[in-house]
Amino acid sequence: MKKNESKYFFTAQLMNQALLSLLEKKDIEFITITEITKKAGVNRSTFYLHYDNIYELLEETIDNLNKEFIGSFSMQAPFEIKSKDNAFLITVDFLIPYLNFCKKHKRVLKLVYQKPQLFQNKKAYQNMYDMILYPAISQFIKEENQKVYMLEFFTQGVVGIIHKWIELDCTTEIEELVKIINLCVNYKGE
Repeated sequence: MKKNESKYFFTAQLMNQALLSLLEKKDIEFITITEITKKAGVNRSTFYLHYDNIYELLEETIDNLNKEFIGSFSMQAPFEIKSKDNAFLITVDFLIPYLNFCKKHKRVLKLVYQKPQLFQNKKAYQNMYDMILYPAISQFIKEENQKVYMLEFFTQGVVGIIHKWIELDCTTEIEELVKIINLCVNYKGE
């Protein structure tokens, strides 16, 4: 990466962080470009070099978080699961990177839970559903109606546990939380 590109990305990251920090205090409709640039320590003209408006900055911030999230996993979809007991979704290989990401970004995830429409939660969950969850469960469950309900149960349960963990400031150790999730999920199928 060239020096100018590096500086450009660093400046964009500063503005991403400034926006997230301001969102903790107020709704996006009440955040000004002046507040963002002041908090990021950049000029207003620098903001406009990067973005047309605050919503474009928000979109980039969400995209960056999603890319970092997907990049935190060492395994890639599509994948093959050898048995129900080793289902991708309940292995340490999946849960540890997921929980590490959540712990690292707990401040942002609290915002995501508080403002789901702003952060396009449904879109993010749909991507995870399409890329990871549906292909994994499809290897074992053939009936479409069962898949729909099982995936809903699974995702809402795991998301609920992680939401509670973040709400409690991630005080439970990750390894312990993995055990708890595995106890809750522990499905063996028919």
